[in-house]
Amino acid sequence: MSQVSPAPSTAPPSASASSDVEEPEIDVISSSDDESEPIYIHKEKDPIVIRGVGNITVFGMNSRFNTEYPPELTGYIAPEELSATLSRVNSVLKRHVQTSSRWLLCGLAFCCCSLGCSMWPVICLNRRTVIALEKCLDHENVSLYHKLGLHWSLARRPTEPSDRLTEYVLELKILPKAALNIPD
Repeated sequence: MSQVSPAPSTAPPSASASSDVEEPEIDVISSSDDESEPIYIHKEKDPIVIRGVGNITVFGMNSRFNTEYPPELTGYIAPEELSATLSRVNSVLKRHVQTSSRWLLCGLAFCCCSLGCSMWPVICLNRRTVIALEKCLDHENVSLYHKLGLHWSLARRPTEPSDRLTEYVLELKILPKAALNIPD
């Protein structure tokens, strides 16, 4: 930070009293190194959460996500682009969750006979569904959303009524812009 202070007078006190009228005052600008300008770090905004609204839920994964345009995204992305992305995500879910639900019914039917081992295919299919969704979201991020300063991710969050159950939700994070006034 810069400070402005008057220059010290080098003339003897008797000489300065007689020449006050003619001598202009000179300001010396000094800077102190111990005072630095405050660095403002932008606080990240809370991510926009899109919850599942499907009829079938298998291990926290809903059969589809809400395709309504959130008002928080106004000015970031067009509603058509968002609905196209969510329709691609919902098509991945449609393929995988229906298969998982069929295996879940078969696993429940034979659970007593197999001592619970018939549930392993459902767990593996659920993991495969999560991986397929993450691949789809990564493709969307690379092709469009990172250019717009947005980032999709699949997250596991507690459900609203109780914290004991969790569900998978889509999070759309607004990436902070690079500060150009801070040196490297």
